[in-house]
Amino acid sequence: MTTEMKKDPILVVIQLSGGNDYVNTVVPYSNSAYYDNRSNLSIAPEDVLPIDAEFGLNPALAPLKRLYDEGKVAIINGIGYPNPNRSHFRSMDIWHTCEPEKIGDEGWLGRVIRDLDPNHENVLKGVNFGRGLPRAMSLTNVPVASVAMLEAYGILTGIQGEPDRGEALELFAKMYGPMIGTGPVMEYIGQTGLDALKGADYLKTAPSRYQSSVEYANSAIGENLQGIAKVLLSGFGSQVFYTMHGGYDTHANQGPFHPKLLGDLSQAISDFYDDLREHDASDNVLMFVFTEFGRRVKDNGSGTDHGAGGVAFAVGDPVKGGMYSEYPSLLPGDLVEGDLEFSIDFRGVYGTIVEKWLGLDAVPVVGGNFEQLEFV
Repeated sequence: MTTEMKKDPILVVIQLSGGNDYVNTVVPYSNSAYYDNRSNLSIAPEDVLPIDAEFGLNPALAPLKRLYDEGKVAIINGIGYPNPNRSHFRSMDIWHTCEPEKIGDEGWLGRVIRDLDPNHENVLKGVNFGRGLPRAMSLTNVPVASVAMLEAYGILTGIQGEPDRGEALELFAKMYGPMIGTGPVMEYIGQTGLDALKGADYLKTAPSRYQSSVEYANSAIGENLQGIAKVLLSGFGSQVFYTMHGGYDTHANQGPFHPKLLGDLSQAISDFYDDLREHDASDNVLMFVFTEFGRRVKDNGSGTDHGAGGVAFAVGDPVKGGMYSEYPSLLPGDLVEGDLEFSIDFRGVYGTIVEKWLGLDAVPVVGGNFEQLEFV
């Protein structure tokens, strides 16, 4: 009798940059206050994809609705934090560091990667797809690979052979040595360079290992999620993935742009899920989709301005599907400076993922004890 090896839990985080419009994503189509406030941008009741008698999804989210109907999507309503900040940069920084009251210097996913791999045994425990490194993954001595395009990824890949590339890295360190000093700082930079080199050597083999019958729709978020699938299915032991989907700052012309964004996102998530399922790899992957804030309840004529109170999604086989947390009231007397009041602190949602999915202690990751949910 053989026993199947337990798979490590995997987390894929998708950031919607710019502030996704909550009320036109999960539409309160039976609420007259919604139509009073959205005279120019409202979605007609007959067009929504109904969840129940009160709420429905934007019609552009049909691929996500398919997964919702299969019980694989949790909609987390009214997510936010006290005293919301309407600056893109500050609010996103708060989400990345779990520090609403001060400027944080550690990313919450950096802490997760540290706790998953305390001995730094796997340089690919965390992988970001996109340019730069998100603050969420930053933490001293925690290596994270950041990939713009997988097929072209590599560090000093034109130099063949470990000794030659080692010499090149040493030369690089010497060039910067006079500016930053020596000792622990230089050791850290040297180790970071070697970790990056090792990670690049692994990652460049991923495309050749990958085969799939799933054809991803042509979009930036689809390309990034397919890249994640290639690495995830290569067996490198990566457990935390991150990518961004931009363009959600819809102050103007929201009517045509927002459905396109949601359509690309929804199709990419659906393609990614189908790809994993084809490879018998969907059972241990949880996707988490978030944005830095929602938009104002009242439209500005052609778009919506920065608001508060938003929506997040958890997607995948490990998810207990359904609606979670309370959808905030749209009544004028219940709004906070014209915005939705948040119902659940995002740190409690992170904590749910950290404890119930990844099996770690949430308190040091999110900075305290916060109400958790039951979506996993």
